[in-house]
This record gives sequence, C-alpha cells and structure tokens, in this order.
Amino acid sequence: MDDMLVMAALGAMLLVLGAASGVLAGLLGVGGGIILVPAFLVVFTVLGFDSPEVMQMCLATSLATIVVTSVRSVLAHDKRGAVDWVVLKTWAPGLVLGALLGVLTASVLGSAVLQVIFAILAGVVGGYMTFGRRNWRLGRRMPVGVLRAALSAVTGFLSVLLGIGGGSFGVPIMSLHNVPIHKAVGTAAGFGVIIAVPSVIAFFFVDVPVAPPLTFGSVNLIAFGLVVLMTLITAPWGATLAHRMDPEPLKRFFGIFLILMALNMLRKVVGL
Repeated sequence: MDDMLVMAALGAMLLVLGAASGVLAGLLGVGGGIILVPAFLVVFTVLGFDSPEVMQMCLATSLATIVVTSVRSVLAHDKRGAVDWVVLKTWAPGLVLGALLGVLTASVLGSAVLQVIFAILAGVVGGYMTFGRRNWRLGRRMPVGVLRAALSAVTGFLSVLLGIGGGSFGVPIMSLHNVPIHKAVGTAAGFGVIIAVPSVIAFFFVDVPVAPPLTFGSVNLIAFGLVVLMTLITAPWGATLAHRMDPEPLKRFFGIFLILMALNMLRKVVGL
C-alpha cells in the first residue's frame, strides 16, 4: 500500500479513537491504552502489518501516547488537589523496575502470546470494574516496605504488558487501601508518566520488521501523533466530568465491554 494511503487510513481510524481514549482516561482512570491497544491491533492488521511482532508495536505506541496524556491528566487533577505526590515518589522505583522488566518480557514474546496475556489482564480489569465496590478495603492506608515494593513492581510490569499507564491497577490498589476515588484517579495518572517514559525509551530499541511508515523501534509516530492530538483536547474533559458526576454506572458498563473484548480476542487467537 502506498505510504500516503497508509497514513490517510491511519488518520481516519485513529482520530476518533484518540478522542474517546482521552475522555475515558480522565473520567475513569483506566488509561486510554486499554482501548488503544486492541484498536491499534485492528488498524495495523487491516492495513497489512500483521506480523509476529505487531503486538509489541501496539503496546509501545500506546505507552508513547500515555507519556503525554498522563502529564496533562496529572496537571488537571493536581489543580483540584487530587494527586498524592508522596505516593508517587515512594512508588516510583518499583514502577520503573517493573516497567523495564515488562518491556524485556514483551520483546521476547510473540504477538499471539501477548494477545492472550492482554485478554486475560483486560478481563480481570473488566471484572473488577463491573463487580467491584467502593466500600471494599484491604487496608486503612497505602502499603509500605516490602509489600509496596512488590505491588509497585507488579503494577509497572503488568501495565506494560497491557500497554497502559497504570491506572487500571493503581486506582483499585489505592481504593482498596482507603484512598478517596478522586485522589486515586489523579495519582494513578502520575503512575502513567512513571511507567510510560522508561518503557517507551526501551521500546525504541525493540525493532518491528514489518511496520507502517515512521515507525522507530516499536513506536509508530503516525498513530502516536494523531492520538495525542485528540487526547490533549479531550483528557481534561474527562477529568472535569470525573469531578462533576458519579462515574460508577459508566465504569460498570465499560467493565462489561472489556470482558467481551477480552473474550473476543481470545477467540481470535485460538481460531474460533
């Protein structure tokens, strides 16, 4: 396919997706990547770039968008005093270590295996969003010591394998440890910056042999640019909505959608 036609097709498909992911990232704290990764997979496959490494490109490009959108989201939430900077500082080392281990793992796994992992993790996230309750608690304060080190590393690791910024795991962890939901969402946006920056740098050194134009390592700059363009506009809208409404009904609906999407991805991987 001609390079110009490829870029036009990417643009037409991704502008709307970028807008939707920005709103959801700000509103639900789930990270737009949980939508972008399967969307990128469909787009790249339809355009003829289906290879054993296509999933690495989806994860890396999603994480690249999160670098920008998470910064914007953190700033929007911080204006409302909804970011716990102490949590970000103390969780950062584990998040970075886990993220780099995630890139290393993703770089050696085939696309089909990564799709199965994504589907399972997305199903777990969807299950929590659908059936989880605000009054569930594991503790009265955020973990410290060894437990904090373990949870932060696991959060970084799993977030990279999902191509997300950490909100899908960070928000539940904080909510289960008695952090108010708005502060959990705002602080989880900070997780996104901490996870995505080292991950994207590492993914620049993971080559994808069959890739669209303007792909560096595993990051496609066309998809990155278009999605960021829209999310810079729409992420603050989501953050504003999160402070004006109860997002729980929408969150449960989205959780069901994630479960169905995960099951469909598994179905395609096994060839049913």
